[in-house]
Amino acid sequence: MTTRDDADRREYYRIDDTIALEFSQLNGAQALASEALHDSSPLFNLLSDLHLADFESQHLLRHITERDRTLANYLKVINKRIDLLGQAVAQSLLRDIGLPRSVSLSEGGISFNNAQAIEVGSHLAIKMVLMPQALGLLLRAEVIHCHPRDDLQFEIGTRFEALTDAQRQLLARHILQKQALQRRQARAQPYPRA
Repeated sequence: MTTRDDADRREYYRIDDTIALEFSQLNGAQALASEALHDSSPLFNLLSDLHLADFESQHLLRHITERDRTLANYLKVINKRIDLLGQAVAQSLLRDIGLPRSVSLSEGGISFNNAQAIEVGSHLAIKMVLMPQALGLLLRAEVIHCHPRDDLQFEIGTRFEALTDAQRQLLARHILQKQALQRRQARAQPYPRA
C-alpha cells in the first residue's frame, strides 16, 4: 500500500541538510490565508528580499551578457558583493534562530526532529536559513506526519503550501547545489581497498 508520505518522497528529490530552522504554529485566519508570510525580524526580511531580487533579475543579466560583456562582468562583481553582505546578515540571524539542525528537505516539504509532538493537520510558519548561500525563506507548511522516535524526540514531516514560483525555484537551486556538492565529496573519497 502506498501512503501519501511515500508519494511525496517520490515526487521530489530529497536531501539531508543542516540548516537554521525555527517554526511557529499558525492559527485561525493565519492558517487559512495564502498570502506570503512576513517575519518580525527586519534582517531576515532583508535577506529573503535580497535572494528574491537576485532570482528575479537573473534573466536580465543574461540579456545584458549577450549585449555587453564588460557591463555584465561588472554587475556580477556587484552581485558577489551583495552576496557577501547577505552572508554577513545570515551569520547575525543564525545567532537569533539557534544552532543549525539536521533536516530532510525537498521542494515539497521538510522533515525535522522536535522535542514536542505537533498535531497532524496543523499549519506552521517555517523560517529557515539555508547555507552556504545564506538563503532566508519563510514558508507555510502543513504537518503531514508526527512519529515518536527512540530518543524521545518526534519526527515532524511537513508539506509546503502556497509556494511562489520564486520560492520553489530557490529551493530547487539550493537542493541541486547541495546534491552536486555531495557528489563531488563522494568522488573525492578514496575507494576502500578489498
